Amino acid sequence: MSDPETLALLEQHRQSIDNIDAAVIHMLAERFRQTQAVGELKARSGLPAADPAREARQIERLRELAISARLDPDFAEKFLAFIIREVIRHHDSIAGRQSR
Repeated sequence: MSDPETLALLEQHRQSIDNIDAAVIHMLAERFRQTQAVGELKARSGLPAADPAREARQIERLRELAISARLDPDFAEKFLAFIIREVIRHHDSIAGRQSR
């Protein structure tokens, strides 16, 4: 059995993790609100859902941020790639609704 000091420290770390998780969720929600607006603008303007040049710039930028934050840049790139796929899926859906 762990001592009370260890358990208290563990609880502090877990509370911090919970707070960070909540912040991440709120930030992702805001990001998707912004990409929703971009998708609607693209659909109205007849622009394609995907922008490979922008995506490449974003991936490079995120990799640099990850390195400076001492986070594995490969992990950061995979995370952003997942988000980009979801955004494009949403943009395709918006474009389908706009064309009706």
